[in-house]
Amino acid sequence: MSERSSESAAPFQVAALQMVSTPDRDRNLADASQLIADAARRGAQMVLLPEYFCYMGFKDTDKLAIRETPGSGPIQQFLADAARSHGVWIIGGTLPMQSPEENRVLNTTLVFDPSGTQVARYDKIHLFNFERGEESYDEARTIFPGTEVRTFDAPFGRVGLSVCYDLRFPELYRKLGDCALMVVPSAFTYTTGRAHWQTLLKARAVENQCYVLAAAQGGNHENGRRTWGHSMLIDPWGEIVDIRDEGPGVVAGGIDLQRIAIVRQSLPSYRHRVIG
Repeated sequence: MSERSSESAAPFQVAALQMVSTPDRDRNLADASQLIADAARRGAQMVLLPEYFCYMGFKDTDKLAIRETPGSGPIQQFLADAARSHGVWIIGGTLPMQSPEENRVLNTTLVFDPSGTQVARYDKIHLFNFERGEESYDEARTIFPGTEVRTFDAPFGRVGLSVCYDLRFPELYRKLGDCALMVVPSAFTYTTGRAHWQTLLKARAVENQCYVLAAAQGGNHENGRRTWGHSMLIDPWGEIVDIRDEGPGVVAGGIDLQRIAIVRQSLPSYRHRVIG
């Protein structure tokens, strides 16, 4: 990134959608469509959807019924059509994709460019497990873990892909390399989100000296689950650019390459890495 280009380029506008998804896939897609349109009207050039934007069933196994195969299915078609119709990049939160095992799915992020062409895919690597009182989660029962770290090139630079529980594993973000933006579509529980969500997001932004955009589920779901919300955009200094506490809505802001350059020049910790 040259000094001239960072000074002259206008900030690239990004948005994160916050949702309270339901066990009705078609209703979720309709809700997402409205939020994408709202983000596009506000000038967003890239839109990030939350984890499970398309479906949050009553049981963990419910998602097996709507899993899709690569290149085929209503959820993938929706994402491609939305990117094409609004002329924006779409990072499709996650959707259930066919895995090597019949009783599990991959929890997959798909990226579409403004022409509606799929340009990247990431399968969630780290699987959430939490036990406290009556609260119990074990994603490994119905999700097959991914193995590959993934990024893609956007007009403003490299974008690193991660999902929800990945946020607790900083080594993944180091392996993403020199990114201008890292994204975290999520469905953090209310309990774990209240305790750690913002702290972890800020840490990933500060230690990698880049923007972090997090799109979350945020509210009380029809299946009885409560998610933390607090979708946000954080800059390379750890400052919150925009945030939404609970309920459906849009978080937005610009990826300012000059801001990244200034932070990295004044405190060159990313360049001073010795290990890894």
